[in-house]
Amino acid sequence: MGVAVSHWPLARAVASAGQLGVVSGVGIDTVFVRRLQDRGVDDELQSVLDRFPCPSVVEEVVAKFGTTRRPEWKQYRGVPMLSHRTVQSSQDLNVLAAYAEVAQAKAGHDGLVGINLLTKVQIPTVPILFGAMLAGVDYVQMGAGIPVEIPGILDRLAQGELVETQLNVTGNASAPHVPVLRFDPERLTPHRALRRPRFLAIVSSHVLAKTLARRSTGKVDGFVVESPVAGGHNAPPRGPLTLDDDGSPIYGDRDRVDFAAIKDLGVPFWIGGGVTSPQRVREAFDLGAAGVQVGTLFAYCRESGMDPPLKEKVIAAARNGSVRVMTSARASSTGYPFKVACVDGTLSDKEVYARRRRVCDLSYLREAYLKADETVGYRCPGEPVESYLAKGGRREDTVDRVCLCNALASTAGFGQVRRESFREPPIVTSGDCVNDIALLLGGKSDYSAADVIAYLQNDWASGSY
Repeated sequence: MGVAVSHWPLARAVASAGQLGVVSGVGIDTVFVRRLQDRGVDDELQSVLDRFPCPSVVEEVVAKFGTTRRPEWKQYRGVPMLSHRTVQSSQDLNVLAAYAEVAQAKAGHDGLVGINLLTKVQIPTVPILFGAMLAGVDYVQMGAGIPVEIPGILDRLAQGELVETQLNVTGNASAPHVPVLRFDPERLTPHRALRRPRFLAIVSSHVLAKTLARRSTGKVDGFVVESPVAGGHNAPPRGPLTLDDDGSPIYGDRDRVDFAAIKDLGVPFWIGGGVTSPQRVREAFDLGAAGVQVGTLFAYCRESGMDPPLKEKVIAAARNGSVRVMTSARASSTGYPFKVACVDGTLSDKEVYARRRRVCDLSYLREAYLKADETVGYRCPGEPVESYLAKGGRREDTVDRVCLCNALASTAGFGQVRRESFREPPIVTSGDCVNDIALLLGGKSDYSAADVIAYLQNDWASGSY
């Protein structure tokens, strides 16, 4: 659920209710330092930080970001943009941020907690995984790419071994200057073995599931099968891309999942996308699923990390069924379709989009590319157009692109302040069935994570909802 919408309070609430609570690991270093600037270190966070195995890292980060509260009108202090040249302090920050998020999610109960990452965001992945493992994370989920290397990486991290991965670059990947990303857990926790979490690959087809089961570097413990109605990034349709009148990709018969084929792989699977009623849960079990993945209903509950005024605006619109969701083929710089809910005051509004000055200062979705001299550079079609063109990008790739990094941070209440106190506008991503919130609300104005679980667990066969 984007950046920090599925944060530790929501994951804790879900895990406390007996289900798997999942925190978002995307942009977790930025979320952590912006929380410190806004809120400082409370007693609960301090107790978590006191258990981190490398106190010098905690001292450095808190001294830099957590000693003085930020006035609302002032910019957040930033973190270095990610690159293969990322210094050790950037890796340490990602380890600490993931550790703190998972440790707080796991506090006070004995339920299960997972972390979700995007395969496309490669550079901070290994440090984040290690930080989550230090805190005892139970599951790792990854999609938005083909995460064949992750199971083996989890194996090596569990044994405290050095992890090396080649940076994914656009261009001649066999060129001698393509760098290797290195992370050594020994520096932070010498001679300490960790429990390996279970790994769930997020897939959109039985074909991809088979590929991951066959080619992965270690054990894939299960699959989350997401349909195109799910929020966030979607897999593109198989075959030639065709768009409807609204510019949304058209999915056809080739995109239907063969659940029998996935079941034959012999590992559990969960179904995600459009799970907004007890009937959808029953249908998933009938297909042989071990359970369901739920995003949209949790995104608007009291415990979610979405900025409260924005959350209230969507809930009010959903009560009368007026939230429209588009599958944008242009918004995300990743090239994947991305679900955008049309909400006033967000980047779905053309006037809001036009007012925003392009800036790229968070860097999570930048692509690495080989320059003419075979050194590595970084670019994003969401950055200033002339800058992107100077790096060899095509002008047509910049049209209607959104800076998801800044926008999703704003959705969670951590929007950067720009010139004249202008705050980065948010973007709301939701599944197609967001208006089904009204069925859960009944006559209420809000609801809790526990309400979502109770609603979905209600007598599936009775149709009482």
